[in-house]
Parts: sequence; C-alpha cells; structure tokens
Amino acid sequence: MRKRKILAILPESIGGRLTMSSIIDGFRQNDCNVIIYDELFDKNLKQTLRRKFEYIAGYDYSGLKIKVDNNLDVPSINYFSDDLRSKTSGPEWEKYLPFLEADDNYTFYWDKILTGYENFKNINYLPHFVNFDVYQDFGIEPEFDIMFAGRLDTDYRLSFFEELITKLPHLNIAWYAIDRHYRDARERAQYPELIDLCYRGFIDNEQDMAKAINNSKILFNINAQGISSLNYRTFQAAACKRLMISDYREELALFEGHMPFYEDFSDLIFKIESYLEDKQAYQRVTEECWQIAHQSHDSKKCTRYMPVSYTHLTLPT
Repeated sequence: MRKRKILAILPESIGGRLTMSSIIDGFRQNDCNVIIYDELFDKNLKQTLRRKFEYIAGYDYSGLKIKVDNNLDVPSINYFSDDLRSKTSGPEWEKYLPFLEADDNYTFYWDKILTGYENFKNINYLPHFVNFDVYQDFGIEPEFDIMFAGRLDTDYRLSFFEELITKLPHLNIAWYAIDRHYRDARERAQYPELIDLCYRGFIDNEQDMAKAINNSKILFNINAQGISSLNYRTFQAAACKRLMISDYREELALFEGHMPFYEDFSDLIFKIESYLEDKQAYQRVTEECWQIAHQSHDSKKCTRYMPVSYTHLTLPT
C-alpha cells in the first residue's frame, strides 16, 4: 500500500515541539512518509515546499500559516493545545482563524469544553497522546522526589513553587524551564537561592524529557491553558509510570478516578508525603494510570483519528 506523504512542521515553542514529535511518531507508526520542516533550525522553507506531499500538519497555526501564506493546495491537520482564539496559539491568530472553516482543514482540539464552543465542520476533540516507545519506565531509581516543568511566570506560580520548597526541605526537587524563564523567576523570587538549587536546565526533545521524568518520583501540574483539559506532561508521566498529582480539571475523568489531584497547597503537600511513604499505593496508582494512557493516549492509536490514516476510529467524547 502506498505511503501517505506528510509535511510536518516542528514549531519554535518547546511545548509545541514535544507535542508535535509524538504526532510525527504516530504518523510514522502508521506507515506514513513524513518530511519535517523545523522552524527553529531550518531556514529554506521554499526548498522544502518543492518536495511532494499530500498533507501539511502542524501545532496550533504553524502548519496552516505555511499553507495559506504559500497557497498550498493540500489538506492541513492542525493540533491545538492552546486556545485557538488567543495569541497563545500564535500572534496572528485572528488572520488565520477563518481558514479553519475550510473543508480541507482539519482541527484537533485538546480541551473538551473549548471544542464544544466551536462549530467548525472539521473540528474534533482529541486529548493529548504520547509515543509509548519513547515514554516508558526505564526501571531506574529516581534521583529527585518532585519535578515541575514549566513557567513560573505569574506571582501565584512562583510563590506556590517557593513555598513548596520551603515546606519540604528534606526532599530533592527539580525544576525545568528555558533559561529566560529561569532568569525571570530568579529576579522576582523572594528566595532566589532556592530557585538556583532546583533549576536543572531546559528540555526540548522527547528522549531527554522521558529521562527527566523517569528520574523523578512525583510530578505536579499547574495547568495554565484551556478550561477542562490536562496538559501534555500528564500523559508523559503516566506513560513513564511516574506519579502525576494534578490541580483539579474535569478531564481527570479520562483516568477514571485513578489519578490524584490536589485541592489547594496543603492538600498537595499531604499527597506528596503520603505517596512517597506508601509505595504500594504509589505503584497501584501509576500502574492504573499507565493502563488507561496506553489504551487511549498512545500516538499510534490516536493519529488514526486523523485523515492521513488508513483507519478512522470513533473520536473520544
């Protein structure tokens, strides 16, 4: 059977690159021929566009922008894990938003409630998914007790993180973010020496993120985007059989009540200490979450919802 040819765009944003990598892996796992254009490192887009492809796929508006700006007559596949009506999905979102209405542009949205607000013909709810060949339990003893990856760009996030460090001085905590977010947090921090103590650099690829997650016992989330959705880190942690403790989101229902969540700061502290002490409870929860993620959030299975696949399944509701 002839392979479908796809031009996939790796965006500049770190979160987008990680998410898009699992989508690219899923296409390849379904026997598609994927050409990658890397917005961060590749400079000659015109040369890439001379190659033949049947679809263009991107994160947020990255693929659609290239299609529109270059008058490409191919269907686009657009995966959003940012609000498509916000500059978080691109500074020119208002220019490209109307093109999502076209019959040959397919939109997949990670947030169930936001999806319900839209009425595009080809918009579908599709939660995050990961490549289980990359994200897996490496069987190592973690160096860190707690891991957080993401920005400390608001006063709430920064004070939350600083207080976590001060309340749990006996635990080893790792924080990953790009250098400018580290420097910004350090300048604003009440205790910059604690930020220095925890900062472990930034990660821009799937393999290193899988290693970092494996090297931590517990991850916690402060979801920033969407209304009901869980971020990408949730599914990375579940695939690696590491415990994720999330702030409350409606889509925790995807994990059928098995993934713990915290109601406030004190509750997070309590759950961290409880799961670190109770190894049997830790193993039970991580195994249950892995089973669910493997069944419903695996890249090979989930990219089959997209039009480049040979098999079309019923989308989740």
